[in-house]
Amino acid sequence: MTKEEIADLLEKKHQILFNWLNNQPKNNWEKGPDNKWTVGQQILHLVNSLHALNKALSYPRFFLKYKFGLCNREPRNYKTIVNKYEEKLLKNTDRARVFNQNLKKPLLKDRERLLTKLQIQNKKLQYKLHKISDVNLDTLVIPHPLMGKMTLREIIMWTAHHTEHHTETLMMTYSEN
Repeated sequence: MTKEEIADLLEKKHQILFNWLNNQPKNNWEKGPDNKWTVGQQILHLVNSLHALNKALSYPRFFLKYKFGLCNREPRNYKTIVNKYEEKLLKNTDRARVFNQNLKKPLLKDRERLLTKLQIQNKKLQYKLHKISDVNLDTLVIPHPLMGKMTLREIIMWTAHHTEHHTETLMMTYSEN
């Protein structure tokens, strides 16, 4: 995928999420089904994920190369990344649950601030994506907690799917209520 295609995908996946959020009752923000995240927790998780990626992309390229090395395999396409992520999620449900168990529940008064933060982090990622050379996108790697080392291009593509994954989870969870 080209940088433009990835940026468009990020924008599209976030727009679907925002459209869904705008049509939901605000009281779902703090209440959720038993043992499942609230809408607020889902959004906070996405904000935290985007923030961490944007922070990693802010480091100098030589630091990323020194700390994590370079990619030693062929780059993966979007479909492969999505399939691998879904497989890893199924195999590591307990690990994912432990990783995310201490996520606080944002209050309704935090809703607008968090949604604005999500939009800003998404735009920041798209901006950073365009500033990174294709060579660096395909050779520099950073670690993902579940997927292991991924190239910058792969982890940015994964981010689009991650947003879609949580949007679908929200749609399924709150269509049951």
